[in-house]
Amino acid sequence: MGRMGESKHLKRHVSPRFWPIHRKEKIWAVKPSPGPHPRERCIPLIIVIRDMLGIVKNAREAKLILAEGKVSVDGKVRRDAGFPVGFMDVVEIAGFEKAYRALPHPKRFLTFLEVDGNEKAFKLCRIENKTTVRGGHIQLNLHDGRNLLVKVSDPSKPEEDVYKTGDTVKLDLKSSEITGHYKFGEGAYVVVTGGKNVGVHGVVASVERPNPLAQTIVKIRSPAGAEYNTAARYVMVVGEGKPEIKLPEV
Repeated sequence: MGRMGESKHLKRHVSPRFWPIHRKEKIWAVKPSPGPHPRERCIPLIIVIRDMLGIVKNAREAKLILAEGKVSVDGKVRRDAGFPVGFMDVVEIAGFEKAYRALPHPKRFLTFLEVDGNEKAFKLCRIENKTTVRGGHIQLNLHDGRNLLVKVSDPSKPEEDVYKTGDTVKLDLKSSEITGHYKFGEGAYVVVTGGKNVGVHGVVASVERPNPLAQTIVKIRSPAGAEYNTAARYVMVVGEGKPEIKLPEV
C-alpha cells in the first residue's frame, strides 16, 4: 500500500525562497504545521525566533524556550516549533519585554517589526469572506483563519451589516472583540501583501474594475508620491488616511 497524505518532512532546497535559511548548509528544514496561514505565506515559529529575531543560536535552544512556554503568538502560548506565523501576527518572548509584528516587506516578503505596549495588544485582520448563519447573524471569515460572529438585533435591516469583504477589523487580542473597523475604498491607507509590489503602503487613489470578468485594480499613492497598481486581493487596509500600526520603510 502506498503512502497516504503529504510527507511530514521538508528539504531546505524546496522551502519558500523568503525563508532566511541557508539552502546548502543542512538538508532538512522545519515543515510548517497546519494552522492559520498557508505554507507559501508563513514562516515556522522556530525559524522566526532563531533566524529572524536572533533570540536563540540554534534549534535546540529554540525548542527549549518553546517547551517552557516562553513564546506566544497573538497572546497565546505556542509550543509547536512548526507553528505557522504570517501577516499581522504578534510574536512575544517572555523575559525580553519585546513584541514583534509580522509585516510585508518588498525584499524579504515578510519581516518582523518591534512594536510597543499599545500595539502588541491588538491585531488587524482582513475580512476574506462573510456568511449569514442561523438567526440572521453575520459570520466574518478573517485572513488568519478566525471566524467571528457578529450578532445583529434585526437581520432584516441591512444598515446593521456594516462589514464588507476586503475591509479590515481591529481585534483586541485578549477578548477577541472588534474594537475598530476600516473600510476598503478611496482614501483608505493600505499595505500590499502579495504580488510584485509586496510591502508597498500608501493611500488608495482609485479602485477600478475594467469589466465584470476582470479583477479589481487598486492604485496606491505612497508617502513619497510614487504610484503603484496592484490587484485588490493583495491589498489590506491598515487605517483611514494614515496607518494605525507601525510599518517598515519602503
